[in-house]
Amino acid sequence: MKSNDWLHGFRHSSPYINAHRGRTVVLSIGGDALAHDNLINIIHDLTLLSSLGVRLVITFGARAQIQQRLDEAGLASSFHRGLRVTPEAHLPQVLQAIGGLRTYLESQLSLGLVNSPMHNARIRVSSGNFVTAKPVGVLDGVDYGHTGRVRRIDVAGIESLLELGHIVLVPPQGYSPTGDVFNLSYEDVGSQVAAALQAEKLIIFTRHQGVLDENGALIRELSAGQASDRLAAARASGDDADLLRAACEACVKGVQRAHIISYAADGALLEELFTRDGSGTLVSGDTYEQIRPAGVEDIGGIVELIRPLEEAGVLVRRSREMLETEIERFVVAERDGTVVGCAALYDYPDEQAGELSCFAVDANYRRAGRGDELLAMIERLARSQGIQRLFVLTTQTEHWFRERGFQPSTVQALPGPKLAAYNAQRNSKVFVKPLC
Repeated sequence: MKSNDWLHGFRHSSPYINAHRGRTVVLSIGGDALAHDNLINIIHDLTLLSSLGVRLVITFGARAQIQQRLDEAGLASSFHRGLRVTPEAHLPQVLQAIGGLRTYLESQLSLGLVNSPMHNARIRVSSGNFVTAKPVGVLDGVDYGHTGRVRRIDVAGIESLLELGHIVLVPPQGYSPTGDVFNLSYEDVGSQVAAALQAEKLIIFTRHQGVLDENGALIRELSAGQASDRLAAARASGDDADLLRAACEACVKGVQRAHIISYAADGALLEELFTRDGSGTLVSGDTYEQIRPAGVEDIGGIVELIRPLEEAGVLVRRSREMLETEIERFVVAERDGTVVGCAALYDYPDEQAGELSCFAVDANYRRAGRGDELLAMIERLARSQGIQRLFVLTTQTEHWFRERGFQPSTVQALPGPKLAAYNAQRNSKVFVKPLC
């Protein structure tokens, strides 16, 4: 490693730091992660996030620890439909296990040794009765006892502590108005808390690198719809299915992004949040808005979107016939069935270059990040095709592209076919962004 590699990485992390400051991130950590040797590194990373102004809520599980307590007490466990049955006789062991982990997490977040990442951190950790729960009841003749489900989240209570700069700790237990306490699934708690807070992100820790395909390879990104399809086709099972289901449900309920990452890999949390490619699997919501490849059914919407820009001279005119023949080059931003943005990628494989073209966003959505999302989609497509530099020709949006990493270039830097077709009368400026 070069001696100044850290400097380059630190400087280039600033856009991600700015993007996360003041945002709410919910983390869901299972009992197996809490028992892993890498937990101390996760704690250090949480300290860093807190110092950067990220509002943190930690939900945690205790399955392994509960099982250990029950085994030591000579009590037999039973499960039904993937949920632990919690008779009243088991409740003391359950609560002791959860309470012990809560105290352990608080102690780890209170570390302040000199020459450690925790020195002078002074993190305040708060917990409480934020989860109102209800009993699962009786299913298939099985009485679940004190096993429950989330009924309601005290959003105001959590928000008030986040405003004070506290890290909020939410254990896998809830309370009923009758004073009963219930053992909850930590995946359900994490998903419900993230949705209730409308968190920016839900981070879920797993023993794997992320969601793996049938060949054991990491799946980098899934939409909520694709995640649901995997669950329906039983391509995920056991704990992995529970985690993927929690991520999917959070996104469907309004959480923008859910990330499934490894608890065993040092720095996985920071890599996922502060680098372009991340470390695990990203699950994104797609219920009413999505960036996707265009189809012939989108041509009418694209025509309506780009016509005013063509008339104003911002975009080169394209006929409907041209759009029909080139529609596979386009991606669109769709909101509630309406095309609100579009962009096209033209590749020049001999020169490993690509052109970003016909880039347009509805005026009502230009301040909501649609342009950045379209650009990110085009860049991902370009990289997947082996394109090493992306160029754009523009007459009126120079600064927007320069703010996103495009650098001024010359007409002579264009690929041969594009240079031959260059319209000197438009006098478009050329900007290039390296992708490697």
